[in-house]
Amino acid sequence: MSEIPFKIGQPKKQIVPKTVERDFEREYGKLQQLEEQTKRLQKDMKKSTDADLAMSKSAVKISLDLLSNPLCEQDQDFLNMVTALDTAMKRMDAFNQEKVNQIQKTVIEPLKKFGSVFPSLNMAVKRREQALQDYRRLQAKVEKYEEKEKTGPVLAKLHQAREELRPVREDFEAKNKQLLDEMPRFYGSRLDYFQPSFESLIRAQVVYYSEMHKIFGDLTQQLDQPGHSDEQRERENEAKLSELRALSIVADD
Repeated sequence: MSEIPFKIGQPKKQIVPKTVERDFEREYGKLQQLEEQTKRLQKDMKKSTDADLAMSKSAVKISLDLLSNPLCEQDQDFLNMVTALDTAMKRMDAFNQEKVNQIQKTVIEPLKKFGSVFPSLNMAVKRREQALQDYRRLQAKVEKYEEKEKTGPVLAKLHQAREELRPVREDFEAKNKQLLDEMPRFYGSRLDYFQPSFESLIRAQVVYYSEMHKIFGDLTQQLDQPGHSDEQRERENEAKLSELRALSIVADD
């Protein structure tokens, strides 16, 4: 069997214990998942606030369109009803804008700032990986000379290789230790960082929907006709629709 030549860059010695490597991969994997979740949450929050604004703006536009309806010029009751609706929609839009601004300031912006930390973290991991590759390469170089016959030139090269290896090993060990120490601390800090944001989100929603309850409660009192239930209104609408369908201009051929 022919001997496979030993390649520099792949040392025989296990320079990083498997338990250490597993710990590193576990902690970094948790942070990668956290980064993805942070990006997704920021994106979803932005979609939610955009949809909220679009909803209230559309409601205001509908009430304005109704105000320009010719019926408002002909029927004072209808004008009063649409005016009340328009006032309610504008109040809703104003409170909705306040809610969105609050969420943008206390939730979306903190998410964005938190996410901006990950590129630096990923770069630190890349520097650790590069240091590990340099460590492996020089360790393999030392092993190569250790396996050779101990002649004067070989011993000189072995000494030089060991001198080259020492600062590289120390650099890797320092980078590795720093990441293993700080990655769990960074991951654990997420709760203290995000809790105020989510409390603010809940408060903003509570204030908004409390105001909506008041606004639509007032609107209901202005629009409700005493003694008219939803069923009665539905029957009246069906009766009027039947009258319209009876007209010759809309009758089926």
